[in-house]
Amino acid sequence: MRQRAKFTRILKGSNLSYMRRALDLSNKALGISNPNPPVGAVVVKDGVVVGEGFTGPPGTFHAEKEALNIAGDYARGASLYVTLEPCIHFGRTPPCVDSIIEAGISEVHASVIDPDKRVNGRGVEKLEASDIKVYIGELADDSSRRMQAHIKLMKTGLPFVTVKFAASLDGKIATSSGESQWITGNDARDIAHSMRGETDAIMVGIGTVLADNPRLTARGDYSPTTGRQPLRVVVDSNCRTPLNSALLFEPGQTIIASNKSSPTCDLPSSVTIEKFPGSSDRVDLSRLLSYLGKIPVSSVLVEGGSGLTGALFDEGLVDKVVAFLSPSIIGGINSLSAVSGVGAKIISDVIRLSDVEVTSAGDDLLITGYCLAE
Repeated sequence: MRQRAKFTRILKGSNLSYMRRALDLSNKALGISNPNPPVGAVVVKDGVVVGEGFTGPPGTFHAEKEALNIAGDYARGASLYVTLEPCIHFGRTPPCVDSIIEAGISEVHASVIDPDKRVNGRGVEKLEASDIKVYIGELADDSSRRMQAHIKLMKTGLPFVTVKFAASLDGKIATSSGESQWITGNDARDIAHSMRGETDAIMVGIGTVLADNPRLTARGDYSPTTGRQPLRVVVDSNCRTPLNSALLFEPGQTIIASNKSSPTCDLPSSVTIEKFPGSSDRVDLSRLLSYLGKIPVSSVLVEGGSGLTGALFDEGLVDKVVAFLSPSIIGGINSLSAVSGVGAKIISDVIRLSDVEVTSAGDDLLITGYCLAE
């Protein structure tokens, strides 16, 4: 493991408002910066913010370069606050470290070290070799949470998986006849669309496609300003997705994850079928997530159904849960529950969430939490 003690330090009594502003800016990069992480940056000169930016779509400036461009000559002798260690490698754009050095920045406050093996402390080392003071750790917990998808992908090669569902108070996601629209209200649906706009991919099972014919796009006020839509992934072991399914004709790309050979029928050019054969004639979800990670997809929002959600929980592949609870009772032994699968046999095996937050979404409750690591 690389030794980073010589530059890992937090500036005592630092003004955290600048890093908080950088974090606010990083929110604007969610959903548009992939394959780059959602980074925010602020340039400060003599206590005044002279430049700020966030990482844009691929091929555009990273947060640091955008902030430096706005600062112009004021960047010389200024401080840079950035939510992630500046990159040192060439991609679609030159290394941010070089731009920082050339701009004459005197000190860099990086909230967290980038676990990307191409960076991982090397950016800081080059900055310090150029006599730039570097401080690490301001609001590190907040930045790590904001960068959770990037961090997981860099460390494991797998995307960060969030399971979202809307259910009645008794945990049902549909009536006994299969009707499911709408259990929750408009506020909950608005939040769901905002989540779609911030994720790299949306995943559903074939049951959801057949029952609801969803479009799986971020729409209305939450449609990405870049026109980008998240990748749609349908887990469909037996290639039963109807050729007139709405999601096949929406903007963006669709992957049908199957356990069978591709059908001979024509599909839109935006749709591909990939095989991930698993046991019991089911899609191997671990292989599917590994494939998505190589694209790279850093975040996956799972929107159902019950079988897919249960399988992901059974295999320990869920990182976060977002549950909307409606103040209603559906009942019925044949009504679908939010999570099926094998589940826990004894209480000690149940999946308990950490960092739980409970807020309101109109008349509904929004409960979020993270799955505890085993």
